[in-house]
Amino acid sequence: MDNLPIFLTVRNQQVLVDGGGSSAVRRVERALSAGACVLSLDPDPGDELCRLVARAPEGLTFENRLPERADVAASLVVYGASEDDARDARLYDWSREHKVLCNIADVTEKCDFITPSIVDRSPVVVAISTGGAAPVIARTLRARIETMLQPAYGRLAAFVGGFRDRIAAAIPHGRERRHFWERMIDGPAGDLYLAGDVQGAANRIESDLSRTEEEKPMGEVYLVGAGPGDPDLLTFRALRLMQRADVVLYDRLIGDEIMSLVRRDAERIYVGKKAKDHTMEQGDISELLVKLAKEGNRVLRLKGGDPFIFGRGGEEIELLTRQGVPFKVVPGITAAAGCGAYAGIPLTHRDHAQSCLFVTAHGRDGVLDLDWEVLIRPAQTVAVYMGLQNLPALVEGFGRHGVSMNTDIAVIEKGTRTDQRVLTGTLGNIVAQVEAAGVKSPAMIIVGSVVRLRSQLAIGAAALSEEPHKLSLASGTA
Repeated sequence: MDNLPIFLTVRNQQVLVDGGGSSAVRRVERALSAGACVLSLDPDPGDELCRLVARAPEGLTFENRLPERADVAASLVVYGASEDDARDARLYDWSREHKVLCNIADVTEKCDFITPSIVDRSPVVVAISTGGAAPVIARTLRARIETMLQPAYGRLAAFVGGFRDRIAAAIPHGRERRHFWERMIDGPAGDLYLAGDVQGAANRIESDLSRTEEEKPMGEVYLVGAGPGDPDLLTFRALRLMQRADVVLYDRLIGDEIMSLVRRDAERIYVGKKAKDHTMEQGDISELLVKLAKEGNRVLRLKGGDPFIFGRGGEEIELLTRQGVPFKVVPGITAAAGCGAYAGIPLTHRDHAQSCLFVTAHGRDGVLDLDWEVLIRPAQTVAVYMGLQNLPALVEGFGRHGVSMNTDIAVIEKGTRTDQRVLTGTLGNIVAQVEAAGVKSPAMIIVGSVVRLRSQLAIGAAALSEEPHKLSLASGTA
């Protein structure tokens, strides 16, 4: 992050805008909307500025002259929008002399701050900046947010703000108070207000406040599937709950990009497990979920892939149910679907596979225990989770049960991520390829003739991942 985001209070403070064109007018309007006392200066103002001055908006003073050093010294913020290099340079030098924040339009090296693109739903304001690198992207994002954030949200913020003192008095503890605010805005009271029933919303808030109890309320647990790695594959529901959590328990498959989307002040507990190296045993994780929830926390259990597909989510909610802890489960894109799609390998295809079997090659205590009669059925794709360590035994098992060593196989390392690698080959040569390439976990294994379709479909997969240079149409590493 190249700039520190700050919302600056300028109400009743002098803001100087030097210039007479459209750029100056935009800055005058923006400062006036924030309650500033704007001093607008230009010896030859354009028509747009003249029309603005003629309307005589409150807070605006216009003088038909150039700025002076004293004008800068008396200001909190100075905008230079004259498009005259010498004039802008003089204004900037005076700002440095008097330690006043200065922004010279379109001159990055003479800007103490950047004016962002904004979505105004006062008192809710969303500011978007690309650090001056790509203003068009900021404008595009602003247009998207404008359509998502209905104007009523600004009025809702003002409405619930009227209850701030009541809520603070009734709920003294910070976490419980934040939970109440979230329930109020996302729950029935907020829905009533957005539907136009202001009195109904007020009555609901009063009712909820009157029922507030002194003892700590029970928390809840969110089992959220984070997908195979690409943060763009998270669901909206997952993102919403990630922003609500007080405590986050996450595993080793959760990358930094996904963790950056968790609420910033949430406590984070790493509970990652890999072969022969468990930071915390599964039973201990389940017990910790119960303990944290009973202390009143909203606990996020963030899992790679999907919680119910080799994610042991079923074991965790069994204990939560027995202990009476409320929970929510959010499905995630499982590794087989995500990795296959990004690698250009369909899991089913009319000409190749009419079924797909998900198996794990890592059983209890690491012992490979598979139903080979089911695995070797024809016209089927086999997607193997957690199989990298047991790949030689897996290949040997297929061969021992009569499967041709020319059968196609793919190993997808770090699937859907920007550093994804895909190795394709046959049962006969894949072990040597994996060893030569130094493939590491996490890795997904796909067995079946659908793998050969990668040579035709990988270009489309590149569009999915938006990393076309990461993909190759040839067998081997991509």
